Amino acid sequence: MRGLTRGGSRPVATRRRRAEALLLVLVVAVAAFGHAAAAMAMTGELPRATYEFAASMALIALAGHLAVRRYAAYADPLILPLALLLSGLGLVLLYRLDPTYAHKFKSEATASGQLIWTVIGFAVALVTLAALRDHRRLQRYIYLCMATALVLLMAPAFFPGDTYGAKRWIFIGSFSLQPGEFVKIMIAVFFAGYLVVHKDSLALTGRKVLGVRLPPGRQLAPILTIWVLSLLVLIFERDLGTSLIFFGLFVVMLYVATERAGWILTGLVMAAIGAFVVGSTEPHVKGRIVAWQHPFDIYLPPAQRPPGLISDQAAQALFSFGSGGMTGTGLGRGHPELVGFAGRSDFILSTVGEELGLAGVMAVLLVQRGLRAALGAHDGFGKLLATGLAAALALQVFVVAGGVTGLIPLTGKALPFLAKGGSSLVANWVMIALLIRISDSGERRREAERASPEAESTQPVPSARPGSRGARGTA
Repeated sequence: MRGLTRGGSRPVATRRRRAEALLLVLVVAVAAFGHAAAAMAMTGELPRATYEFAASMALIALAGHLAVRRYAAYADPLILPLALLLSGLGLVLLYRLDPTYAHKFKSEATASGQLIWTVIGFAVALVTLAALRDHRRLQRYIYLCMATALVLLMAPAFFPGDTYGAKRWIFIGSFSLQPGEFVKIMIAVFFAGYLVVHKDSLALTGRKVLGVRLPPGRQLAPILTIWVLSLLVLIFERDLGTSLIFFGLFVVMLYVATERAGWILTGLVMAAIGAFVVGSTEPHVKGRIVAWQHPFDIYLPPAQRPPGLISDQAAQALFSFGSGGMTGTGLGRGHPELVGFAGRSDFILSTVGEELGLAGVMAVLLVQRGLRAALGAHDGFGKLLATGLAAALALQVFVVAGGVTGLIPLTGKALPFLAKGGSSLVANWVMIALLIRISDSGERRREAERASPEAESTQPVPSARPGSRGARGTA
């Protein structure tokens, strides 16, 4: 059952790990080259920090490869390299932004701190991979996960808000934590465990309205509860991004579990109603909607600007994408400082768009392998959990990219792996560890199934006399 082929060899695992090793070497080279290119463009020389950065990335890649080879030999060979590539690109962008922000805003450097958080998050992921040998163990703790998630989700309401009005943080002395980044993992675990048990009752009942089968009232209670909680987060914490991810994750997992379009329709209607009500009443959210609708009106005389429009970040981001074109201006050759300090959070995508162009943006958006792990999982819980984790990443990328490009109002969420933030990095690396574990389990099971007929064919088939114990056992 270990997925070994005949003779005890492990060609599938060996091929996957060899491919992963080659990709990690390429990732380290790309990250080091990006760091060097940014430094040469800004200073005209290659600093010592480039060599230190390259060595740090190489050590991280080596540790990750050895850990996956030891604890998840059959895992998807692309998950780790892609996650490390995004982390490396994020470090390069922060290194590129630090001198510019220090000159214009007198701010402190953040790249070195982000590198430390990258190491911490990576270490937590490796510990998770080594400790959690079977992802199905998480199914025992789904209600504990949900209870903890609700506590963490409500906790920021009792702490001061950030500079832009949203309450996302828990402050304990000099230490701060953004619990929403960890809540999405706990919610994915709870929904996966809950839906794998109750998906039949959710899928096989309900009435048809205008040709669409909608969930019955009793089964609609969970989605109503989640809807109310997401509205409470939006109202009391003024956190539009977390609210959208929280609610969207539930609807996506419901649809995947039941294959009923009624859940999608119900979710979209409820999201639209909630957004309209809160956007009309909550000043902070209303201001973001105004900035989304009229980004360039900030350049009008103050008396002619729409009420609530106070920032030019949305307009500057659109100018950045326009300046970048298809291939970008090159690392270190743009002007991302015009966006302001938000360039270290959601607006870091505008730096990618300006200096790496549309090609760089598409590379950031097309690196999700979570759904591949979901398709390969052999158990219902694993399929739903991998889908939920991939959906959480996809939804966060969507709300960030949609806000920065003007598709939806700004949310202020951090772009996964690229933006500054220790909580986001640690949580995202834990998600990567879970996806690696699920993909390893699925491929290991498939290899065992391929090997089983081969092993059975080499065994002699015993002849059983009618009425014998062996014949009765096979009847």
